[in-house]
Amino acid sequence: VSIADDSEGHDLSLFCVPKHYEEDLDSVIIPSGLIKDRTERLARDIVRDMGGHHIVALCVLKGGYKFFADLMDFIKTLNQNSDKSVPLTVDFIRLKSYSNDQSTNSVKVIGGDELSALTGKDIVETGRTMETLLKLLNECHPKMVKVVSLLVKRTPRSSGYRPDYIGFEVPDKFLVGYALDYNEYFRDLSHICILSDRAKEKYKV
Repeated sequence: VSIADDSEGHDLSLFCVPKHYEEDLDSVIIPSGLIKDRTERLARDIVRDMGGHHIVALCVLKGGYKFFADLMDFIKTLNQNSDKSVPLTVDFIRLKSYSNDQSTNSVKVIGGDELSALTGKDIVETGRTMETLLKLLNECHPKMVKVVSLLVKRTPRSSGYRPDYIGFEVPDKFLVGYALDYNEYFRDLSHICILSDRAKEKYKV
């Protein structure tokens, strides 16, 4: 699902947004209901494509935990209510590549065990973070690695990397909410929102 570069998003007054963030956001770009519906479809595509393969689902923390949890719930529901199911185990890894609102060249990796397949979440912006993780995973010689990303950002800084499954293609704006943060703030937003320039200064470290 592609969101146009000139999209202004939706007015905050149309949605439930925590009072303490109202002055920090420009607009809601992806409402929570749309996130859930798209995630359910991604889950169906993954179950269809994986066949009987055992999936080791790897969550990229911290920004990935909400998408990961919802994706796993949809996959579990499909496993319980259809003739076709996939064995599923989970693991977690933490990547850090941001300083304030800038993606850095340094990627820190913490955690993660042996993997045979990957579903996880990263805003694929420059692609460098995910490329670093894929190199690490391939050293474990998995049968296959598949990446599912809720968001892919259209940006001239991109390395050209594209995940196997994409929820939304989004404009080159700094997005927060649905577990995506700016210096640890805004993870508690249900919607994905565009961060205001004022908030970037307010919460800068």
